[in-house]
Amino acid sequence: MTNILITWTSGFIWFHTAKRLLDLGENIIWFDNENDYYDVDLKIARRNILEGSPNFKFYKWSLEHLEELQLIFEENKIEKIIHLAAQWGVRYSITHPFTYIQSNLVGFHNIIELARQHTIKNFIYASSSSVYWDNTKQPSSVDDRADHPISLYAATKKADELIAYSYSHTFGLPTIGLRFFTVYGPWGRPDMAYFSFTRKILSGEAIDVYNNGHMKRDFTYIDDIVDGIIKALNYETHYEIFNLWNDHPEELEHLISYLWDNLWKNVKKIYLPLQDGDVISTRSDIDHTKEKLWWEPKTFLKDGIKWFADRYKSFYNV
Repeated sequence: MTNILITWTSGFIWFHTAKRLLDLGENIIWFDNENDYYDVDLKIARRNILEGSPNFKFYKWSLEHLEELQLIFEENKIEKIIHLAAQWGVRYSITHPFTYIQSNLVGFHNIIELARQHTIKNFIYASSSSVYWDNTKQPSSVDDRADHPISLYAATKKADELIAYSYSHTFGLPTIGLRFFTVYGPWGRPDMAYFSFTRKILSGEAIDVYNNGHMKRDFTYIDDIVDGIIKALNYETHYEIFNLWNDHPEELEHLISYLWDNLWKNVKKIYLPLQDGDVISTRSDIDHTKEKLWWEPKTFLKDGIKWFADRYKSFYNV
């Protein structure tokens, strides 16, 4: 049994990771400020499920408050950290830059510095595929240069990777960065397209389809992502970065058609040009991840959307 600190477990990926580890018998120490970036009731509903486990301990604090974080380490013999807490979203970073500096830079440094002080065995943290977004080569590989971020969000995630590298090199702290992209599934994030499309379709509203629908995304199902996180948690290395993507890009129109298959509502579309900070397509090379972590995604978008839609209709009493 391992004492694992997971940051922001009320979040989407965080919740599923904590639940899987609790099912495996691990002790989970968790903190989250449960901010109002999106539906707080959804976050609390996730937490309520986790609190049914005797191996789950919750603190409602923020990453930026170093004194509170220090108390968590003093009260618990933490052995490993899965640091997933961050302010997410490319478009939101355009209008709320200060939030990203505080959470993704100040907060990241607070938690990695405490990891160093307490000799953590493995420090896993969330990066993002957005660091690739100025890279015209596809599929994107961890060996590609990713030093021209086109959004503040991407810049903060790349900065986190560099901070982690310096801590691994200077202090010998084992760190692993995971570059996620378009993670979806039950209990998902309301700010993601598949979730907001579902809400609008069911309420009879039109959905905005950018770049006139000519978009491709590497949608990755949450259970596959959790598999990758847990494999990384048990992987011994000095410093490493892995892509965790589905390796099967699909058209945005395919996503919409799969939603229609499961919602049985007429879909009204408003076709719009490409948004600032967005890209037409994403695809990653996961050969490195397959080789080192023995990880490979298993879920097709059509199946994952069905499971998401079932959970959505149950939670919101549709």
